[in-house]
Amino acid sequence: MNSKHSPKRIFTVSELNFQLKALLEEKFPFIWIYGEISNFRRPSSGHFYFTLKDEKSQISAVMFRGQQMGLRFLPQDGMEITGLGRISLYEPRGTYQIIFEYVEPKGVGALQKAFEQLKLKLSDEGLFDAAHKKPIAFLPSKIVLITSPTGAVVHDMLNIIFRRYENMHVQVFPVKVQGDGATEQIVAALELINTEKDIDVAILARGGGSLEDFQAFNSEAVARAVFKSEIPVVSAVGHETDFTIADFVADLRAPTPSAAAELVVPVKSQLSGRCKELSGALALNIIKTVEKYRYRLSQTRLRLIHPKKRIQDHMLKLDDLCFRMKRFVEKIFQLHRERLGWKVEKLWVNKPDKMVEKFKEMVHQEDYKLLLYLKFSLEKKRAGLRTIESKLAVMNPRAILARGYSITRVLPEKSILRDAAFVSTGQHLEITLERGTLTCRVEGKSHHE
Repeated sequence: MNSKHSPKRIFTVSELNFQLKALLEEKFPFIWIYGEISNFRRPSSGHFYFTLKDEKSQISAVMFRGQQMGLRFLPQDGMEITGLGRISLYEPRGTYQIIFEYVEPKGVGALQKAFEQLKLKLSDEGLFDAAHKKPIAFLPSKIVLITSPTGAVVHDMLNIIFRRYENMHVQVFPVKVQGDGATEQIVAALELINTEKDIDVAILARGGGSLEDFQAFNSEAVARAVFKSEIPVVSAVGHETDFTIADFVADLRAPTPSAAAELVVPVKSQLSGRCKELSGALALNIIKTVEKYRYRLSQTRLRLIHPKKRIQDHMLKLDDLCFRMKRFVEKIFQLHRERLGWKVEKLWVNKPDKMVEKFKEMVHQEDYKLLLYLKFSLEKKRAGLRTIESKLAVMNPRAILARGYSITRVLPEKSILRDAAFVSTGQHLEITLERGTLTCRVEGKSHHE
């Protein structure tokens, strides 16, 4: 490939590691993985560092101190675990690793298995793809909370929302968040809010609990209702280490319901202060811009030239260009005259009548050579013909019959007879001589070598 049209893209090590890190984190946002712990370390920082391996491979792993809050056991070497984490790349060393958000000992129950199967199914269908995620409004005009009306979650979220933005329009859709009927109520609430046109964002929330408590949020019906929703949905289920199917399908996952309220609702006082800052900056920028253009206008006035002088300058320039053009045209004519003279001289040297005489002589020479070649070739062909005639005369069968030989055929087949054993007494034979043919009958026969 021509490097002129396709310049080489040369990466630095840091650029390559940065792009590989982004690619890994985008391709594997969260995965479940199973393996055996080895080389377990817990330095003074409190983070867990270990290697996760199976019979054929291994991968570096880390679990930061903040993700260990809900952990009910201490990992050890030789322990088999199942964990949820994200793939990342440690840029300074260029090594990839898995950062665990949650781990549990070997032995995942039926609920966990169902969770994994549904997660894989929906992932294959593309429900988790980032391309389907809808953006969350920076300053929503109306927020819907889909949660239990009796729990502490809804009160905490309302307190945070009104503390950050006191006159925010909030609507609560009361639903069951666990037990019988919870799935149906959540699906119905999502379908209902999509019939309204003034809702900017919906928060699907509940407090912490076990895997059994999260069954409504791990159901396929809720996942598809979240995916189908035209209104952006924020999933805020459980604590930071809890993950549900709804978290993966939602347009945004919040680690806790309180965090969801903070993510969706900005602080009004900060926005007001920022607006004042931007207004002041805009006014100052306008003043500076006006002063800059006023100064440029005054400088331009000083550099302005009288139109009459500009016209005179252009007239002088036009005269100069006309003179230069005239000299250029004369030079071109002179060059073409010289070339025409060279061609006339060359044509005179190569006059047609001289060339005709030359080619006539060449034709006479070629005719003479051709005649000699034909005579030689004809004599050679005659000699070859005489040789072939003599060979044919020697190989002529009649010449052999003239020396007293004959050809015997068995009648009626007329097959040539070479062995007396092939005829019987009384059988008719046809004998061909040099002159004529005899029909005979076998009276007797003898066999000899």
